[in-house]
Amino acid sequence: MKVKAIFGERLRDLRQKAGLQQNELGEKIGLSSNGVGMMERGHRGTTIEKLVLLAEYFHVSTDYLLGITDDPTWRGGPGGMD
Repeated sequence: MKVKAIFGERLRDLRQKAGLQQNELGEKIGLSSNGVGMMERGHRGTTIEKLVLLAEYFHVSTDYLLGITDDPTWRGGPGGMD
């Protein structure tokens, strides 16, 4: 499915730009490194809860993560998981 591929590419790019390994991101959102890797490769989707955690952590919109828009602008409040 195209959405999983776009989501995976964007997740991998954000993780790498943040200088995180898959296991480090997994620890922050409650997934194994294998789970993160499967999402990045487009073999696995995610839950709404994890999607929100990822958006908050990287300060990007969920629409950006899902490929609905190419604008990553964060529209939430301050905070996040940093």
